[in-house]
Amino acid sequence: MSLGDTYLTVLGWIGSEPDFKEIRQTPHASFRLGSTPRQFDRSLNTYVDKPTTWYTVQCWRSLAQNAFDSLRVGHPVIVTGRLRTHEWTDDSGEQHSRVILEAFSLGHDLNRGTTTFAKNAPRTDSVRTPAGSAESAERPTETTAAPYPPDEYSVAPLPLSATAEAA
Repeated sequence: MSLGDTYLTVLGWIGSEPDFKEIRQTPHASFRLGSTPRQFDRSLNTYVDKPTTWYTVQCWRSLAQNAFDSLRVGHPVIVTGRLRTHEWTDDSGEQHSRVILEAFSLGHDLNRGTTTFAKNAPRTDSVRTPAGSAESAERPTETTAAPYPPDEYSVAPLPLSATAEAA
């Protein structure tokens, strides 16, 4: 996080099919997200929809590819990201601006339905060696991945009670 940025979590519905493209060889996806708050009106004894707020959501890299493969119009989602303002001048010299939610996390809203999860294949090392080199022959190609990265979850057993002895 940087000082002065605005971070936001929005619950809403996908309002447009995700648009996927590569910008300077970096995957990018964008879509419209509509969020309509509901409030209970005691005089009508029912819930009333407030005005819908529309966001343009942008995703980058693996999040862009996963969003494009997973999201469709009408899906309920939760998006967390940073608000950005995009400003430009059109051909007639008129200034324009648009607020964009630059997502760093998003997923289906499981209060509204179910989904299935498929884990991404492990990423390759940032340093690549040529396929025919001796160094690449020494390193076997990884074909399966552990369920959790080794540095993410501890494998040491935890005590089950305050009186349990350490293993």
